[in-house]
Amino acid sequence: MPHSHHSHSGQFCKHASGLLEEVVQEAIRKRFQVYGLTEHVPRYREVDLYPEEGQFPIESLSSQFDSFVVEAHRLKSLYASQITLLVGLETEFITGLDLENLEKTLERFGDRVEYIVGSIHHVNGIPIDFDLPTYQQALASFADEKEEDRQEVFLSAYFDAQYELLRRFKPEVVGHFDLCRLYQPSLHFRDYPRVFSKIERNVRYAVQYGALFELNAAAFRKKWDTAYPAEDVVEVINSLGGRFALSDDSHGPNAVGLNYDRLPGYLQSVGVTQLWYLQQSTTPNAAGRRIQPVRLDGDWLDHGFWRQNTT
Repeated sequence: MPHSHHSHSGQFCKHASGLLEEVVQEAIRKRFQVYGLTEHVPRYREVDLYPEEGQFPIESLSSQFDSFVVEAHRLKSLYASQITLLVGLETEFITGLDLENLEKTLERFGDRVEYIVGSIHHVNGIPIDFDLPTYQQALASFADEKEEDRQEVFLSAYFDAQYELLRRFKPEVVGHFDLCRLYQPSLHFRDYPRVFSKIERNVRYAVQYGALFELNAAAFRKKWDTAYPAEDVVEVINSLGGRFALSDDSHGPNAVGLNYDRLPGYLQSVGVTQLWYLQQSTTPNAAGRRIQPVRLDGDWLDHGFWRQNTT
């Protein structure tokens, strides 16, 4: 689709590649009409640094994010005649400190942060999308639980954190909803009734305030057969009246639109009949930000974007 709501660049994210301007130029080359620039917010504890960040002082993450906002708005203006760029951020929720500082960040930048991708990347303070051993460490951190209950408690903690994020910030886009099963893509949430009820709770809440649910093509490059979220979550979102938007979650110009060619088949298989995207608005939304979801006109499958090579 000619929209993506979630991206990164090596200029402002150490595990990505390329300059932010190169990401924008590639999005233009691939004929995206709306492209969201959404760098990770800073982290605030040295223990939360990733290995590639170890040589940098923790304070540099905050200055890096500030520089991102400045550069993103420069590019938004520079390329306005060729593409609609939206400037947002992707959340972190490791401890309560992250949410406290997110509130301060949003107050400080005001309208310059146009929207939020609400994502969870940690459980019990441990990254769940870095590598398999670290994921297993997060799962094992619930050592006080019976082994047969550990998976359910881990998943419950993830969706409780997601709910807190939704409740406090009302992100316009719910990012990679089911990242908690990144290394277990065959896991079925219905096998864990308590977890499934939390998924339904979260979806209902997000639908109520008007969120879009991200169909994130990055899952394909993580060796999934589906986008995030997988079929069981899409079924819940559909049944509760949720709306979907597309994202490539690119981490550099080489990943702009990556695997978008696999999306039409997936969307058809899970019964997604409408696609939505964000656009700026003069009227504040439920979170007080001036951006709103808009339905793509017509049959999304007929759009010429699918007929070009986006891989």
